[in-house]
Amino acid sequence: MDKRKINYKLYPSQSQSERLLESLRLHQQLYNAALQERIDCYRKTGKSISYNDQQASLTQIRADHPEYKAIPVYITRMTLRRLDKAFKAFFERVKKGQAPGFPRFRSLSRFSSFEMCGGSGWAFIPEANGKHGRLSINGIGRIKARGKARTLGKVKTSQVIHKHGQWFLSVTVECEPVRACKGQKACGFDWGVEYLGTVTHENGEHYAIENPRYYRDSKESLLPMQQAVSRKKRGSNRWKRACKVLTQARAKVARQRHHDHHQLSHDLAKEYTLFATEKLTIRNMTRTAKGTLEKPGKMVKQKSGLNREILDTAPAKLLAMIHYKVEETGGEFVEIPTRKAKPSQRCPACWEVVKKTLSERTHQCDCGCTMPRDAASGLVAIKWALGLGGNSPNAGHSAKPLLSVA
Repeated sequence: MDKRKINYKLYPSQSQSERLLESLRLHQQLYNAALQERIDCYRKTGKSISYNDQQASLTQIRADHPEYKAIPVYITRMTLRRLDKAFKAFFERVKKGQAPGFPRFRSLSRFSSFEMCGGSGWAFIPEANGKHGRLSINGIGRIKARGKARTLGKVKTSQVIHKHGQWFLSVTVECEPVRACKGQKACGFDWGVEYLGTVTHENGEHYAIENPRYYRDSKESLLPMQQAVSRKKRGSNRWKRACKVLTQARAKVARQRHHDHHQLSHDLAKEYTLFATEKLTIRNMTRTAKGTLEKPGKMVKQKSGLNREILDTAPAKLLAMIHYKVEETGGEFVEIPTRKAKPSQRCPACWEVVKKTLSERTHQCDCGCTMPRDAASGLVAIKWALGLGGNSPNAGHSAKPLLSVA
């Protein structure tokens, strides 16, 4: 059984919306109070408080603060669990030698959701076909939800989200997702900025996917809104209204990107049973070029612009969508190691490394192989996955039987 998230839009009444906002405020205060308790305890005793310790004190909290009695106890426990997860993630990263940020206090504007899991006090009942449903929370009532589940399953957890002045519900279900696949082909995929991606077949045929350029297209329309925000007095009602307009415009761009990624990943998963691409490290790719006072960086403005273009394509989200959708069809998703395979530098014909600068967009090798650089990179990826190139490991051997149908 796999877990999938289904998103619905909630339509609460005016009174329900006020109670939801009040519940969100109480969860935010509980989160901050629990964080303060952990900090104070460690400073005074040198010991940490566990989730079980804080969870046991909920009875006293509900007795001292009657407003928390209106919230089901199982839901308040999830807020404490949320803080506990933040601390566990912090300490795990410290053990790995990283420099993580310490869990911080959250203002209401940065605490946009609360979770519900197990127990009683809430229920989500989808309609028979998974389209729409109703969310019921003790003390708030039944709220109409609109959306559609692609695969129905057993509801495990849910998250109520307040975003851009609207309410949403994210439901996690246990299900067995199945997606139809019409094709029986393998492909190599090379992500890029000039083109969103280049898809290459095993025989060398390839095609490019245009980059929609969301940032560039929306830049002119967003600029006056950004200027309006900067000209208003911070914290004033006019500043808040200007911020709301800007936030809604940015959210529209994000929705367009999200929709297009879903459509593209669906089309690719429907067509290919083996999908190979290089493993991307977005954090390293988008590092600043500023440098230090002793060693100042070079071409800082150009690198800053490139970073914006990279993040505008949301490559990690796109590849994650392709990954789970390919697996739902019964296919195989292979990420090849970039440092070992060197897909952008390696020749797909003779498997020799041919060094190229980033500005060189055509692959030319002494063996006679000439093709677009992105297509060559995709061909290296698919050959590496199938174990057909040079000394590459047979990473995709389990996918070979799928190709025999083609």
